[in-house]
Amino acid sequence: MDRLGSFSNDPSDKPPCRGCSSYLMEPYIKCAECGPPPFFLCLQCFTRGFEYKKHQSDHTYEIMTSDFPVLDPSWTAQEEMALLEAVMDCGFGNWQDVANQMCTKTKEECEKHYMKHFINNPLFASTLLNLKQAEEAKTADTAIPFHYDPPRPTFDSLLSRDMAGYMPARADFIEEFDNYAEWDLRDIDFVEDDSDILHALKMAVVDIYHSRLKERQRRKKIIRDHGLINLRKFQLMERRYPKEVQDLYETMRRFARIVGPVEHDKFIESHALEFELRREIKRLQEYRTAGITNFCSARTYDHLKKTREEERLKRTMLSEVLQYIQDSSACQQWLRRQADIDSGLSPSVPMASNSGRRSAPPLNLTGLPGTEKLNEKEKELCQMVRLVPGAYLEYKSALLNECNKQGGLRLAQARALIKIDVNKTRKIYDFLIREGYITKA
Repeated sequence: MDRLGSFSNDPSDKPPCRGCSSYLMEPYIKCAECGPPPFFLCLQCFTRGFEYKKHQSDHTYEIMTSDFPVLDPSWTAQEEMALLEAVMDCGFGNWQDVANQMCTKTKEECEKHYMKHFINNPLFASTLLNLKQAEEAKTADTAIPFHYDPPRPTFDSLLSRDMAGYMPARADFIEEFDNYAEWDLRDIDFVEDDSDILHALKMAVVDIYHSRLKERQRRKKIIRDHGLINLRKFQLMERRYPKEVQDLYETMRRFARIVGPVEHDKFIESHALEFELRREIKRLQEYRTAGITNFCSARTYDHLKKTREEERLKRTMLSEVLQYIQDSSACQQWLRRQADIDSGLSPSVPMASNSGRRSAPPLNLTGLPGTEKLNEKEKELCQMVRLVPGAYLEYKSALLNECNKQGGLRLAQARALIKIDVNKTRKIYDFLIREGYITKA
């Protein structure tokens, strides 16, 4: 009877014939009574009635071949195995190379058959899913997940120092926590003539060393589980939340080591969702107070509210002008200063009046485009340096991109990127350094 050959198409992968020691080619004969190990014969030795030790020519036998269909009537088992080997060698999707290696099927036939029987087949899909779940359950207690793929900087580079000397290929730090813990063991030697007290003392030192190793591994696991190795990505993810949620993030960070990374992220995300819901509820309550009952009226209300804010801003600017209208020279200086500020240049003429030297008032950001994208500290910075939010966001984006490319940023590089007053550039640069947006080179 026919049986599926248990070896691939390569003759060198099959055991040799026990009669002539040649490599077996399908079909070949397997003795059903001899073994283990299995007793194989080629067709020539079988027809000659080859006998060896316990094997006799009248033993029952099996014909080993793979020349029969399995999944598709037009595909033999041998071609099925050849297809799987070709996909493994050439890679999924390289169907022309797969067809060239098989030699018996075209590119379209290989792709259609593989997609139908090995990708879209529910039987294979459920089997692969069960295998994957079993593998995950097997390694759930031992594997330490990496939520972010850390970069692999060159040794002693700026990025390597930012990562505290972490070596991704070895999953270790150049200098570990409690790096000299092993020094306490370097002079300990256990000998047979030690007294009981001395032996107990040495064992206590070893136990202390083990506890220090456990603490080292605990800290490393916290860093890796929470994605703290790539600190910049962690900070960017943190800054995507509103300021109120960022404050909570900062407060709850110390408890992250207790609850674990998944539970900590769920807590922060749920609080961010709560914040968004509260803000939406407040907006709806404002509509209800104004007597609005549908969203069409709400859009009209928002448009009129924005118009009122712009008119209020114009009145505020007019009141600032009226403060200097009595002094014509001071008025001209103020107008030139406002023109410089609006164009993004540094004020060319200091503001002065008859009463003596006077500093410019903080810029009113009400109604200016981009104000809603700033947090409170950024709003305060724009008011003090009298910089419109749109220009600040553009300068900030340019500095962040350059810092990410270079791995750090110097003040001279910042001044070369944004062509404004050097004092303003210095204040923006110091603010971004202080808030952790960029790092010094």
